[in-house]
Amino acid sequence: MDRLQSMRVFQQVVDEGGFAAAARKLDLTPAAVTRLIGDLENHLGVRLLQRTTRRLALTPAGDAYLARLRHILVDIDEADALAQAQSREMTGTVRVLSQPALSVHVLAPAIASFQRLHPEVRLDLHVQELVDPNVEDYDLTFVTGSVSLGSTAIVRTIAESHAVLCASPDYLRRHGVPQTPQDLLPHRFVRLRATGARLRPLTLIDPTDGDRTVDIEAPPVLTANHLDSLLRATIAGAGIGVQATELVAPILKAGVLQRVLAPWITGRLQLTVAMPSRKYMPTRTRAFLEHVVEHTRRTVADLGAAAEEGMA
Repeated sequence: MDRLQSMRVFQQVVDEGGFAAAARKLDLTPAAVTRLIGDLENHLGVRLLQRTTRRLALTPAGDAYLARLRHILVDIDEADALAQAQSREMTGTVRVLSQPALSVHVLAPAIASFQRLHPEVRLDLHVQELVDPNVEDYDLTFVTGSVSLGSTAIVRTIAESHAVLCASPDYLRRHGVPQTPQDLLPHRFVRLRATGARLRPLTLIDPTDGDRTVDIEAPPVLTANHLDSLLRATIAGAGIGVQATELVAPILKAGVLQRVLAPWITGRLQLTVAMPSRKYMPTRTRAFLEHVVEHTRRTVADLGAAAEEGMA
């Protein structure tokens, strides 16, 4: 028995003054209304309504039950409305998990512009290096394509870009500007060190020549497992670094760094977002996700094009 439906039907029968009228109001058959009232009386073990051919009347038990029932149904309706409002209204909190570099260079600028549009939405941002993130604990989890996600997570690609070589103008004045992959051999490199992985030769890819590849031995003068530390060292002139387009393009556009050896790249990257479920996603969460997607793709397209054309 659907007890809640039976309770609503009982209230409607009393309010409408009969089974047929209640059936029309609820878009049910009179037989269904009769069955639901009978199920409720059987469950309670008392008669709630006195039925005659001329009129319908509440029994004393039915009158007492209805008095309490009205308050219960009002509370349920208010609870439903409150929960639905959380899904419809642009208020409340969005819990976000992100890798550090994505948080600094992708999410932070998007958050600023999103909150100008929706000032009542709060962002609870958790930043950490991720190996096996617990997607279920957050509304949205932003990672690069190299992070392993659980098989139950819903994953969406936000942007695809590539990694490029870059260096500070000061470094290039002191050490020269490489013109060919072989020109990189005497240069100083700062490189990302993945935990537990051995540094391999630097693979260069030429996307204008059928993805032709060249491997370069690039012993680094600095290794780190923190991308932003490498970026700051590259800006300070420590050497040639590898950075993702969407992270470094604004810095290239500002002239703080210069692209090295265009059009060669060192790899292709994906920025993805993981969600516990698409079902019942609150409006605030969906709005923030779509804002990040649009902001990131626009940044990659606009600033990436500027980096390709003006900073090569």
